[in-house]
Amino acid sequence: MPKLYDYFGLIIMFYANEHEPIHVHGKSQGRESRAEFIIIEGEVIEINFTDVTGRQPLQSNEMRYFKEIVTVKTNEIIQKWIDFFVLHKHVSAENITRRLK
Repeated sequence: MPKLYDYFGLIIMFYANEHEPIHVHGKSQGRESRAEFIIIEGEVIEINFTDVTGRQPLQSNEMRYFKEIVTVKTNEIIQKWIDFFVLHKHVSAENITRRLK
């Protein structure tokens, strides 16, 4: 379960057995939401934020942080997905302590 970021108590991560399309999970205190990247011809054209079946969704303030970090770190997240799932490299977690907005 590669952890990518810790952002104001929100954990951004992949599950080790993930599948395409490229996406990340945001977790906080048992709540979880997902961000899926819609990529056409190598360009991210949209990010869809959805609930995770069987889990309570992130609260509004947590979702605001989730959208913030996913939007700012889109290219890094995609590269980390490629590194981990395609190239089988280790990805390191980053603790971010200041707002990215």
